[in-house]
Amino acid sequence: MKKYLKISITLVIFSIVCLQSFAQETDTKYLSGTGSDDTVDWEFMVDDGRKAGEWTTIPVPSNWEQFGFGTYNYGHAKDEERGKEVGFYKYEFTVPADWREKQVEIVFEGSMTDTEVKINGKLAGPVHQGAFYRFKYDISNLLKYGGETNLLEVRVAKHSENESVNKAERHADFWIFGGIFRPVYLQAKPHQHIERVAIDAKADGNFRANVFLDGIKTRGTINAQVFDLEDKPVGSTFSEEVNKDQDTVKLQSQFEDIKTWNPESPNLYKIRLQLVSNKKVIHKFSERFGFRTVELRERDGIYVNGTKIKFKGVNRHTFWPTTGRTSSKKRSIEDVELIKSMNMNAVRMSHYPPDQHFLNVADSLGLFVLDELAGWHDAYDTEIGSELVKAMVTRDVNHPSILFWDNGNEGGHNTDLDSLFQKYDIQNREVIHPWQSFNGMSNEHYRPYNYGVGTYWNGPDVVFPTEFLHGMYDGGAGAGLNDYWEMIWDKPQAAGGFLWVFADEGVKRTDTGEIDTYNGSAADGILGPFHEKEGSYFAIKEIWAPVHLQDINITKDFDGTFQIENRYFYTNLKQVDFSWRLKKLALPNENKEAETISGKSSSPDIKPKRIGELKLQLPENWQNYDVLYLTATDRFGREIYTWSWPIELPKDVIAELMPDNTGNTKGSVTMTETGDRIIINTGKIEFQIGKNNGLLKKVVNEKGEIPFNNGPHLSAGEVIFKSMETQRMGDTVSIISSFEEESRMKETTWTFYPSGWAKLEIFYKPEEYDVDFDYMGVDFSYPEELVKGVKWLGKGPYRVWKNRMQGVEYDVHQKDYNNTITGVSPVIYPEFKGYHANLYWAKIQSKEQSFLVATSTEDVFLRLYTPEYPEEVYEARTSPAFPSHDISFMQAIPAIGSKTNPPERLGPSGRKNIFFDYGTFDDWRIRSKKMTLFFNFSSSL
Repeated sequence: MKKYLKISITLVIFSIVCLQSFAQETDTKYLSGTGSDDTVDWEFMVDDGRKAGEWTTIPVPSNWEQFGFGTYNYGHAKDEERGKEVGFYKYEFTVPADWREKQVEIVFEGSMTDTEVKINGKLAGPVHQGAFYRFKYDISNLLKYGGETNLLEVRVAKHSENESVNKAERHADFWIFGGIFRPVYLQAKPHQHIERVAIDAKADGNFRANVFLDGIKTRGTINAQVFDLEDKPVGSTFSEEVNKDQDTVKLQSQFEDIKTWNPESPNLYKIRLQLVSNKKVIHKFSERFGFRTVELRERDGIYVNGTKIKFKGVNRHTFWPTTGRTSSKKRSIEDVELIKSMNMNAVRMSHYPPDQHFLNVADSLGLFVLDELAGWHDAYDTEIGSELVKAMVTRDVNHPSILFWDNGNEGGHNTDLDSLFQKYDIQNREVIHPWQSFNGMSNEHYRPYNYGVGTYWNGPDVVFPTEFLHGMYDGGAGAGLNDYWEMIWDKPQAAGGFLWVFADEGVKRTDTGEIDTYNGSAADGILGPFHEKEGSYFAIKEIWAPVHLQDINITKDFDGTFQIENRYFYTNLKQVDFSWRLKKLALPNENKEAETISGKSSSPDIKPKRIGELKLQLPENWQNYDVLYLTATDRFGREIYTWSWPIELPKDVIAELMPDNTGNTKGSVTMTETGDRIIINTGKIEFQIGKNNGLLKKVVNEKGEIPFNNGPHLSAGEVIFKSMETQRMGDTVSIISSFEEESRMKETTWTFYPSGWAKLEIFYKPEEYDVDFDYMGVDFSYPEELVKGVKWLGKGPYRVWKNRMQGVEYDVHQKDYNNTITGVSPVIYPEFKGYHANLYWAKIQSKEQSFLVATSTEDVFLRLYTPEYPEEVYEARTSPAFPSHDISFMQAIPAIGSKTNPPERLGPSGRKNIFFDYGTFDDWRIRSKKMTLFFNFSSSL
């Protein structure tokens, strides 16, 4: 019996090996490269624009503008400015002799725009129209096989003969290009073959698939086996019979104990299909997929695998400054990693279907995706649109990352096409009309905070804006997001949304060498053109962190406990690592390494959408340090966020900074008067104070004048000087300025110490304190052209706005001077100019003499100069108010708007400041705002 079993098993194995040996997989031969980082030179000529009429070579895939051909065009350009050149390509290739017995297709992944293909002088098929879609031709009968050379000729018209294609793709708010910008390759497969498969794999393990066949001449079967990504079989083999001339086979099975796909745990599987006839495996085909279920529940929300989701999404163009729309798998990985590093879980393909590798990466690394048919304010006509919907859906149907289809954008919706998405989609995904209420979803763009009366945020539909918080320069995106997100988190029917946009579309022009954002029209990214991280990147990272910490101050009674909310949807916080670090910060002129101590914390067992406690085991002497950092890291090793809290207060740091000011000699600070000034001399530094206004007029040390002066100038509000008095107390001299009752400045006191330090105490009322105002504080003048940089202790290194306080870290920061306009070339981040939070001290680094300013007052903002904005596209909504002088110390700052909304419409933190009480001016010293500043103009700094 054992001998018989051994022979039977041997025969079975032998049969399987024999079957496999006859099996044919699809052979692929690339004629182009695989992406922007792997290209092949083809012969090329363009008929107009740069290098017109000159046969030369060009890398394929590419956009020809980026290699010095044709003309640059933005979608908003006038028709007479549009490039309508035609590109001509030639490429010679050979195919193996054994392909003669196969069906051979030439496949184009994307070509801009109308594309005519010839093989050996004969048309491969009709001209393809539509830039972002895969198309192919059967060229079996046009080829020469073996060692003979074949000639491929491609004619690409940048401007389509179909006007609806031009309107849908090329009259849009983005750069338009020409050329074969995605790969071109040959596929050879048996004449009887599996064409494609469409899969519907549910979270409960239910599996359905439609297998599409071509050229079936004999009866047979389709055999199927599911594997995990480690090639371990999952479940049993299942099969279905195939009849002659049959073009579709339906498969079905049920799987147990599968792992579902979601962005936090992107579990994937693959199915291997075999077309078998007469005991021969004729063709093999494999496809990757994930088990997951998507539900749009009316008047409720969007559920994935039974879990209600809040989408933290961003819009993404396929774009790179030097390669245009030509991309690569490496770039797709980098983009998805960047998106996920901002704690996002979703991305919208704007405004066209992406490269296949981007969707593969979204599947494997984990992002929800909206896949979009092109159309921007105008749609494809029904004839061409029907073909493009089919091309898009049949290519992308099996990606578990794709939850919805978008039918165009912002009015570019051809409703005749809506039903076609589900016709080709076995999963019957819902269709979205971005910028419109449709299918039970409100997808309107850029609606203000709390918009709607019985509608939108305040209505019954599922609110799912496919664009919101339109970035422009430094506005939008992260600015206002915290208000929106807390509202979205709390509102049951709010499903989240998609920020505009991932990165600035700045073309590195080959004619000028400059980065061009079309006068700022495309400068609306969270990232710069080369993916430089702007301030909003870090704000978004903090706001959308799935680990949500309570807002606390670290006081002497702090016991290391944080209240913590789990804002994951599938992940328990026990899967997150928490580490802490204590740091002793150096003083301004200390070059020593900062002293640190660190440790790890036990991860709390907190289920998704629940609140619990995180306990840090800090050492007993933790109060001897200056700052506490807490880092959360996900199970893939990705930093979720690092939070920071100062342990010392500004007054404590001042005590360390200030020397013993008792002095050894009485009267070491001298005071004299001239006609309009009081002159204070500390032996090393001379100060001149205006007798009729109390302003610092001049500072001189042994090396010469430091031109920091004309302050404290009240940033806003009327100042009416009244009187001045001087006082000597021990070794110090004080100058007290008083102001009229109706003056917003109430009192200033300069105090000068023998060490050379000066203290300034200010009492003031903000301008029109009982109504809204932009800012309040005091200013000084200092020539911008002298500034080299700033080193400061506070929150940074990025500037902040009233409605974007997140994303900055308490530490000692260094920033060199720059005059960057956010999103406009040349970009240097972080920007130097603007408002900086939680100032303790700042060393203004000068080309002449540096000096130090500090404060003992909490929550002071350091303002450094006024950012510039492009003159040709100046936008008031993203150009907040700034005081008139150069360097300011503020206790209230303005918010910033977005491209589409002023700041006050972006939520409570976007509103102007209010300072009001019912006290009278008789007790102004109690009721006024107070600020204390310290200055050190020593030549030793």
